[in-house]
Amino acid sequence: MRATFRLLASVRPTARYLEPGQPTGITGLPTHNAPRSMLLYLYNATLEKLKAVPEHSVYRQSVEAVTKQRLAHVESVVPPGYKEWAAKAKEILKQEPEKFRTTNTATNEMLGAAKVERDGQVFVVRQLPSEVDMRYQQWDGEVNDGPELEGSRTQEEMEWHVKTQFERAEALEQKEVEWDPEPQLTTEQIAELENKIGAGLIEEVIQVAEGELKLTDTMIESKVWEPLEEPAAEGQWVAFERTA
Repeated sequence: MRATFRLLASVRPTARYLEPGQPTGITGLPTHNAPRSMLLYLYNATLEKLKAVPEHSVYRQSVEAVTKQRLAHVESVVPPGYKEWAAKAKEILKQEPEKFRTTNTATNEMLGAAKVERDGQVFVVRQLPSEVDMRYQQWDGEVNDGPELEGSRTQEEMEWHVKTQFERAEALEQKEVEWDPEPQLTTEQIAELENKIGAGLIEEVIQVAEGELKLTDTMIESKVWEPLEEPAAEGQWVAFERTA
C-alpha cells in the first residue's frame, strides 16, 4: 500500500503549484494550503516546549534531533519571492504592531491575526473562518445559540458579558491589515522536500508534526525522564533486543 501511495504522489498535478484542497491519493488527506509555514511553526513550537524537559532525557534528545533535522530541510527549500514577502511582512509588523493583538482577553478568542513567538521565531497566526452548518442558522442568517439561561445574572457575569462584547466590537472596528500569506512552494520544491524528509507526503509529515507537538505536553506532564517507581526486573527487556 505504501508503494501505491508514493506512486499516486508522483502523479499529482504537474502544474507549477499544487491546488489546496485537491486529493493527494490518501483518503481524508487533502493538499495542504501552506505546508512550509505550517511545518516551521510546528517544529519551532515543539523545540520550545522541549526546553521544559531536562537535557539528559533520552526523549528530549531523540525528538530534538529529528525535529531539528526536519526543520533544517524545510528551511533549505525557499519558495520563489520569499525574500520580498519577508521584507514586506517585517515592515508591516513594525509599522502596525497593534493590529496583531486582536485576542479577546475575556474569552481567549482570536479575533483576527496575532503575532506569536516560538523558539525565537516570529509567526503571524490567523483564525480562519470555519464552515457553518446551515441547520444551526435561523432563516435570516442569525446564528441560533439556543435558549438563554433562566434567572438573573450576577454582577460578575454581566461585567464579563459587557467586556466580551466591547472587545469584539473594538476588534471589528480596526482596519484590516493587508497581510499576504507566505509564497507557495512549487510542485518540484514540495517533491524535493518530501524526498529529503523521507516520511511520505508533505501532508503526512504535517500530521506527524502535529501529533508530536501534542504528545510533548503529555510527556512533560508525565515526567517521562524520572526513574520508574518500580524498577524493571533484571533482563526484562533482553528478549526484545535486536541481537536476542
